[in-house]
Amino acid sequence: MDSATLKEEDSNSASTAGVSKLLMEAFVLGKEPLVDRAHCALFSRPGLGGHPHAIVAWLHYYADCTEILRKATEIQRIKIRDMTFSVFPDHTPKRHRIDPKAFRWAQTMRLAVEEINQNPVLLQNHTLGYKIFDSCGYPLTAQRAVLSMLNGVSEENSSMCTNASSLLAVLGAYGSSQSIVLSRTLQTFRIPMISYGSTCACLSDRQKYPTFFRVLPSDDYQVKAFAQLLVHFNWTWVGLLRGDNDYGHFAAKGLLRELQDTKVCVAYQEIIPLLYTRQAGLRIMKPSVKVMRSSTAKVVLVFAVEGEMTPFLRDYMTQNITGIQWVASNAWVKASVFSGREYYSYLGGTIGFSIRIGHISRLGDFLQTVNPKRYPDNELVHELWESLYGCSPFPSSVTQMPPCSGQESLLEQHSAYMNTSSPRFSYNVYKAVYAIAHSLHNLLLCQPGRGPFQNNSCAQSNNIQHWQLQHYLQEVNFQIGDEEVAFDAKGDSVPYYDIINWQRGTEGNIEFVNVGLFDGTKTIGEELLIQEDRIMWAGHQSEASLSVCSASCLPGSRKAVRRGEPICCFDCVPCDSGKINNQTNSVDCTICPEDFWSNSDRTVCIAKKVEYLTFDSLGIALTVMSVVGACFTLAVCGVFFCHRHTAIVRVNNSELSFFILFALTLCFLCSLLFIGKPTYWSCMLRHTAFSIIFSLCISCILGKTLVVLAAFTATRPGHNIMKWLGPKQQRTIIFSCTLVQVVICAAWLIDAPPFPSRNTQYEHSKIIVECSVGSSLAFWCVLGYIGLQACLCFVLAFLARKLPGNFNEAKFITFSMLIFSAVWLAFIPAYISSPGNYADAVESFAILASSFGLLFCLFAPKSYIILLKPEKNTKQHLMGKDKK
Repeated sequence: MDSATLKEEDSNSASTAGVSKLLMEAFVLGKEPLVDRAHCALFSRPGLGGHPHAIVAWLHYYADCTEILRKATEIQRIKIRDMTFSVFPDHTPKRHRIDPKAFRWAQTMRLAVEEINQNPVLLQNHTLGYKIFDSCGYPLTAQRAVLSMLNGVSEENSSMCTNASSLLAVLGAYGSSQSIVLSRTLQTFRIPMISYGSTCACLSDRQKYPTFFRVLPSDDYQVKAFAQLLVHFNWTWVGLLRGDNDYGHFAAKGLLRELQDTKVCVAYQEIIPLLYTRQAGLRIMKPSVKVMRSSTAKVVLVFAVEGEMTPFLRDYMTQNITGIQWVASNAWVKASVFSGREYYSYLGGTIGFSIRIGHISRLGDFLQTVNPKRYPDNELVHELWESLYGCSPFPSSVTQMPPCSGQESLLEQHSAYMNTSSPRFSYNVYKAVYAIAHSLHNLLLCQPGRGPFQNNSCAQSNNIQHWQLQHYLQEVNFQIGDEEVAFDAKGDSVPYYDIINWQRGTEGNIEFVNVGLFDGTKTIGEELLIQEDRIMWAGHQSEASLSVCSASCLPGSRKAVRRGEPICCFDCVPCDSGKINNQTNSVDCTICPEDFWSNSDRTVCIAKKVEYLTFDSLGIALTVMSVVGACFTLAVCGVFFCHRHTAIVRVNNSELSFFILFALTLCFLCSLLFIGKPTYWSCMLRHTAFSIIFSLCISCILGKTLVVLAAFTATRPGHNIMKWLGPKQQRTIIFSCTLVQVVICAAWLIDAPPFPSRNTQYEHSKIIVECSVGSSLAFWCVLGYIGLQACLCFVLAFLARKLPGNFNEAKFITFSMLIFSAVWLAFIPAYISSPGNYADAVESFAILASSFGLLFCLFAPKSYIILLKPEKNTKQHLMGKDKK
């Protein structure tokens, strides 16, 4: 490549501006990356041609560097402006670039130590000392640093510690992976360590990490908070994204364990690669994007750190997916790198848990005191200045940076270092230092003979053992501001989280707004306190997104899990008749009590409708028929009484006729007993009265049949049967036949009388109040006896049908018995198959039909002659002896 393209300042250098523009064009960046310094190196190329330039550049921002290296790995060979070249990351050993945030944490520790050493009460006559080692964010580097501390290796050119002292405790590290390595190394020497940023639940294992403490809650509490948040907003179908490290692994594992006892399911789980590249990001994003766009899982939980989320979210934004409700872990919920206005349409509405923010009154002023002029020998301060200002307070041929005074003012724009408005990890560092100081203070206050160690001994102030300090750390309890600092049996702190919501600021950027609190010290179910009216959700909505696999089953239905799918995916099945459900998403429907039934919506049990034969349309019809029948019978009786001296009345035995009319009147009226709500007395009366009255009626007809048969037989020579069928004998026959029925009914009432019952089996939605016969045998006996009497009447009348005479009553008795038998034979199947009140109606109708049949067959012809053909109402005509 022609070096002139880069506006060379001399033969061995390239301008930073030229390299910045070249990188922006080559990698299609949104803005020019800031380049600290750049130069050209000349290498020979085999064959003909000139000497290509190798450009070496130090990038200012870590995020830009990450994106460029990632794209360089993907593209490998880049061609622009007719030039082709390759990009390679520099693997040569170089000085580690400083992290301004981590440097702020170190200065916070210095401030806390200064305050303690100046405190006239805390640690009197003792001074705290410290050494600072850089872990560079890597576990192996952290292990190398702690081994250096244990071996007594001092840092060169360090003005912070003039004399090495005995190491009593270690403050750090930030990442869980680093803390795991450090704790395993230190536990051999029983040296306690306090972390200000490691939240992995695995570090709560006292068997594996007996000397580990932390001034922030374990992820066990964070996942409990996450689970309660999901349940609170009814998010039952969610996605899970985590980093490929101990923090992400154990947090996701803990969350899945916590969700087992809830109704929340994880729709998908993806891992952000440790060595992130665009191809790897798109590979995990491809199925996730498909799910995000098509699935109803609109809530995505993320357990990752800021550095992992930065490249992932930049690739995610290229997919143009909106409407996702992000739920952030404390590791990135307040990451200022995402506060730009370009992130709002994708990340606005994010909600998550943050460790509580504290206040350090002197921190801002203390940070302002750090500058290269005050600490000219401190290389970390030099690197801080180079990182913040892009200049060197002490220019050299190595840095090749423009010079500056080293007394520049630290402004708010240097938020990575100067952000003290809401210190989280800085505040944790502050608490950790004070925890060590208070533990040492309590240790030194120990009075001999009252100590916690063997034989009530105390620690020696000039020879403090690590395990002795650990004992006091475990017991320490003090206040900083309004917050209590203490450790539980696992070395964890009191679990407090602020609930943070990402909202649009006045300038379009993202602001982190506190909308609630999770207090792990409260009873289960009361830990979560949310001000929902202050939350702004994804898509700038005022209501929480719906994130479910299946829509909620409304009251009146139940959930039916789909085969082979998670329990969160289900169908809604309406409750069966007689069952209700008045809750949402219920698994079962509740059976209504026996006297209740479900309403049409299956949401409430209502009293069953009680049915019996009432005076409704059917009951009124039967009543009218009964009254009309009784009136007809009384009318016939009146006619017969008025014409009782006429031949047709006298010839047909007027006494038996009046008995029959009286019985028929009672038959018509007894049908009224079947209408109305059954009671104990009405049930006994309706069946016994009906059976006795009908038996009386049939007995009278039987007597009349015998009289007719005897009367015509007596006219034959040698027959004098009428003397055995006089009025007394007729009454005896009627009484005897009726008495048998009375005896059967009496036995029925004594043994198992009819009683009212509530039938809920035939129609489950109703209660049919009916009369149970009590004894089925007795019921069919009384009917059978009536049937026997009717058959006997029929047989006798049939035998007398051809006897001489113009008015042979046997014919009409035969026909009446045919009708009577037909009615009651039809009654049996109809009665058995009819439910409840219809059975009563069938029986009542059978009584009325048979009564009308008897009335008309027996008395209509006689009434016709009496009223319309009086000339035939003579003895001669009736005997067939009238003159032709």
